[in-house]
Amino acid sequence: MCSSDLPQHGTLLKVTADGSGTEILANGFRAANGVCLNPDGSFFVTDQEGFWMPMNRINRVTPGKFFGNMWSYGAPDDASDSAMAPPLLWVDKAIDRSPAELLWINSPTWGALDGALLNLSYGQGRIEIVFSEGTGDTAQGALCRLPIPDFPTGIMRGRVHPTNGQLYLCGLSAWATSQTEQEGGFYRLRPTGQPAAVPTAWHIRPDGIELTFSEPLAAAAVADLSRYTVKVWELKRSANYGSPRINEHAIPVTRAEVMNDPRRIRLTIPTLAPATIIEVTCRVRDAAGAEVTRVVTGTIHTVPSPTTAAR
Repeated sequence: MCSSDLPQHGTLLKVTADGSGTEILANGFRAANGVCLNPDGSFFVTDQEGFWMPMNRINRVTPGKFFGNMWSYGAPDDASDSAMAPPLLWVDKAIDRSPAELLWINSPTWGALDGALLNLSYGQGRIEIVFSEGTGDTAQGALCRLPIPDFPTGIMRGRVHPTNGQLYLCGLSAWATSQTEQEGGFYRLRPTGQPAAVPTAWHIRPDGIELTFSEPLAAAAVADLSRYTVKVWELKRSANYGSPRINEHAIPVTRAEVMNDPRRIRLTIPTLAPATIIEVTCRVRDAAGAEVTRVVTGTIHTVPSPTTAAR
């Protein structure tokens, strides 16, 4: 018997309140590690690199979709990429070798991060801010790690305290994590109110990318094109385990500028096109002049036309 014959293998399940029944909402997952219920009734589900899974991925799930693993229960006969719901983003294993649960921050104590979506990393024991735009199969997104030290274990689950707004996390060190300093841990992360100059949103434009930061940036440093590196590459989904980087190459930033809001910058990238993975490295300065390096990695499914972007 193969895994695809096992009922409910690799599926997202809805369980009745009394535990007497289950309903399959979506399938095609390989080793999903965390479900986040969104305000609109959709879900975020993470998955791991492996067979039929060229890289880790974060999925925005609506019911009835198939998410790529041909060895899951109920997989279609069609193994092509077109039969698979695309992820919100592919996550390169150099950034996060094993994403876990996503959660929403809803507390004013977090300042610019109030309302942010966070990904907890079991693989590297870190936390990443996740940005998305669009809905359904058109949703595309990116992430950037919070500028805090990695935890001594992988991070699995977290909850925001409803009163004090602090984030409580638990994790462990077992199979396939880089963080093995201790076997398990229970952690608290609290906002200090200090500036972090971390990206909080991205938007794909016809000729580039707009990034919003948590605090204003120094305009002179933003305009220095030597401070940006943008790379793109593709992946090949197959029955093999994972995928190498395919056709990795740099694409040029021809202009960088601060928008009317000093927290927002626009990078003009004339050759911007759909990409399985895009990695944007920004070496900028905050308003106080301190050097800041932030790496944003994401997926571009569509680049809007100038007419669409103007609406």
